[in-house]
This record gives sequence, C-alpha cells and structure tokens, in this order.
Amino acid sequence: MKNKMRKINYTLCTMLLIIVMISMSIHGKAQSAYRLTLDEVVALAQSDAPEALLASTLWKKNYWTFRSFQADFKPQIVAVAAVFPDYNRSFESVIQDDGSEIYRQRAVMNNSIGLSLQQDFAPTGAQIKFQSDLNRKDQFESTGIPGSRSYLSNPIYLEINQPLFQFNGMKWRKKIEPVAYKESEKLYSEQMEQVARHASEFFFELLSSQLNAEAAKQDKANSDTLLVLSQGRFEVGKIAETDLLQVQLSAMQAETRLAEAQLNMQTNTEQLRDFLDLQGEVQFDLVPPNDLPAIIINQDEALNYAMQNRSEVVTFQKRLLEAQQEVERAKGETGVTANLYGNFGLSQTGQDVDVVYQDLIDQEVVRFGISAPIADWGKSKAKRSVALANLELEQKKIDQEKEAFRRVVVLRAQQFDLVRRNAEIAQRYMESAKKRYEITYQRYLIGKISITDLNLALTEQEASRLGYLQAVRDFWNAVFEMRALTLYDFVGGKTLMLQTPVNE
Repeated sequence: MKNKMRKINYTLCTMLLIIVMISMSIHGKAQSAYRLTLDEVVALAQSDAPEALLASTLWKKNYWTFRSFQADFKPQIVAVAAVFPDYNRSFESVIQDDGSEIYRQRAVMNNSIGLSLQQDFAPTGAQIKFQSDLNRKDQFESTGIPGSRSYLSNPIYLEINQPLFQFNGMKWRKKIEPVAYKESEKLYSEQMEQVARHASEFFFELLSSQLNAEAAKQDKANSDTLLVLSQGRFEVGKIAETDLLQVQLSAMQAETRLAEAQLNMQTNTEQLRDFLDLQGEVQFDLVPPNDLPAIIINQDEALNYAMQNRSEVVTFQKRLLEAQQEVERAKGETGVTANLYGNFGLSQTGQDVDVVYQDLIDQEVVRFGISAPIADWGKSKAKRSVALANLELEQKKIDQEKEAFRRVVVLRAQQFDLVRRNAEIAQRYMESAKKRYEITYQRYLIGKISITDLNLALTEQEASRLGYLQAVRDFWNAVFEMRALTLYDFVGGKTLMLQTPVNE
C-alpha cells in the first residue's frame, strides 16, 4: 500500500513539474526581456520607432521632389513620337477649280515619326525646342480622285520662345528649390534628434518608476520588520500604543506606495513599448546613466554649430528669397511685357523618301509682341509697393527671429554647467541622507531613538533619492536639448547631421 501511494505521489509530482515547465516555457516565449542603456534606447528609437520612420518617409518625399525639379531643367528628349496609322475614310467638302464646293468621298492615311528635344533656359526664361520628323500622306483612289503618295520631311526645326520684361519663374525656382532641399536635409536630422529626446523622456519615465518600485519594495520590507519588532516591544511594555499605531500606519502606507509604484511602472513600460513599436509582452531592465560625462559646453562653440547645422538659418534664407521673388513677380506682371518668338527649319516634299532629304528649303518665322498698360489707376504701383513692404517686413522679422534663436542657444549653453553641478551636489546629498538613514535605522533597532526620528530620516532619504534622480534626468535632458539645438553630440564629439536615407 505504501509503495502504491509512493508511486502515485511520484506520478503527481512529475505531472506538476511538467505543467510548471510548460507554463514557464509559454511565459518565456510570450514575454521578451530587454536590458538597455539610455544610448541603446535612443539608437533603437531612431532606427525602428514610428516617429523615425515617418521622418524618413517625409525626407524621401522631399528628396524625390528635388530630383523632379532638377529633371525639369535638363533636356527633355521625347523618344520617337510616332503616329501610324491615322486613317480617315469619309465624305468631305472639296473645292473645285471654279471655286465651288462639292462633297466627295476621300480615303486618306497619315503616318508620322519624329524626335524632339526641349530645354528650358533659366537665366532668361526662354524655352528652346529642337525637332526632326518625317510625314507621309497616302491618298487612296476614290470616285473622281486619283491615288497618290507624298512625303514631307523636317530634318531640322529649331524654335525659341523668349519672354521679355516678364517675371522669370524658372530663375527663381533655380534659386529657391536648392535652398528648400538643404532645409529638408537639416529638418530630417532635427526630427531624428526630436525622436532621441522623446526616447530619453520615455526612458527616464520608466527608469524613475522602476527605481521607485524598488525603493517602495525595500521600504515595505523594512516596515514589515519594524512592525514585528514594535509588536514585540509593545507586548513587553517598552513602547506606547501610539508608537505601535504609528508603525502600523507606516507599514500600510508602504504597502500603498508599493502598489502605486508597480502600477506606474507597468504603465510606463507600455508607453515605452508602444513608442519603440515592440510587439508582444515586453519587460525592460533599464541601466541608470549615473556616470555623468565631464563635459563643458562653450557658448561660442555651441552657437557656431547651431548656425552651421540648424534648419532655421536656411529657412530664414528661403523666406527672404521668397519675399524677393514676390517683388520681382509684382514688377514683371504690372509693367511693360513683351515676347519674342522665332523658328527656323529646313524641309522638303516629294513622292519618294530619298527625294525629301535633298535640296532642302529653309523656312523662318519671327514674331514680336508687346503689351503696355495705359491706365490702371495706380493698381500696378500699389501691387509693387505691397511686395516691397512685405520684403522689408520679412527682413525685420527674420532679424528678430535670428537674434532670438541665438539667445536661446547661448542661454542653454550657459545653463548647462549649472545643471551638471546641481547633479553632482544632489548625488553627494543623497549619499549623506542614505548613510544617515542606515545609522538611524540601526539605532532604532536597538531602541536608542523613537519611531518619529526614524520616519524623519526615511523621509529625508526618499527626498534626496528623488532629488538626485531628477537632477540626473535634468542633466540628460540638457544634453539632448543641446544636441537638438546644435545638431552636435558634445559627449561623443561628432556631428549629428545624418546620412539621408534614400535607396535609388
């Protein structure tokens, strides 16, 4: 009977062990653990976070827009423009020798083939076109109309259309589009640094909640120990009931703080997981960046990097160009305008292909048109004056915004040293408060001090811990703010102008 029971117990234990192993295996597959530093979280965010992918997609759009602009000013070759066949069989009005018209049935087929080259000339706004083509017409025999075949060749045909005294949009596109493209490059780097700042914020939110949960767990353990000790002292009459109630209250408060800290940690874990776009259940083990780099930021150096790398400087340039463009537009659209058109070509006709490329006959067209306002009751002058006023206003606004941007960079560089020194002071204060609490805790255990003194030491330790954590967070926030303002990594000593993500 004992052997049978032993066998049953062994079987139950084996089944229980298998169930536990399966449960652990399933849990391990469902949950991923990540031990990450601040730099690793930032790198992961800049490579895979939805914000980073959106910035990359936006830059690609701007890149191909610029490539399209560049193609607009390159020769446009229209590959063999051909029409064959173009057949028409219908009744048409035919003029007779005496000038009368009668309807007759005609059957005609036209075929053509050609090649053209078009080029926009931005400095003057001219449009130039070179073309070569060959046309064939077949007249099929019908009532009263004999059949025939003829060719028309235009081996050389040059056409120029030159606006005069008009707004040259091509010239201004050549000026503005490259600046806009340069702006988009810098904006991409700035957007990636914005991703880095968001990653840092989510990192410290979760790290703070993890450290708070760890501190709350330790506080709860200490409170439970003190509660057991105080109950024993109360039973032997060494402490008053009010002291015991104070310890009980502290134990319940510690339990509440632990539950709140764990809830905050779970919430912040989900926020970081969503920001990084990680799938499934995720557990983060974040490494506190307590080793603060000993860097000093020179305000002049920071300002130089900002003026070289930030998009604001290029944006100011683009805005000024756009205002100048509107002045030119107002002048070109309200005064005297003219247009010069001309073409030159060589052509020949015949009934055989070999004939139409011999003894070519030249043809020319020259046309000049001019338009001048006689009386517009001051509308043209007003339009030009508005454009000039807008240009002056934009220049003043740019000067003010540029100076404000300079002040922000210089101020943040000056404040950085203060933030770093505050972190060092907070660290020393935390170490002192921690040591004081440890001594106070041991003295309470041997009955040398009251629970009130212990609670004061605990409160001071917690305040110093939170103050140090906030100081470290402020330091790294300042680091990432300076990175975003200057697009320069003062810790790594390298520029943050990123390689643009385009695969052609």
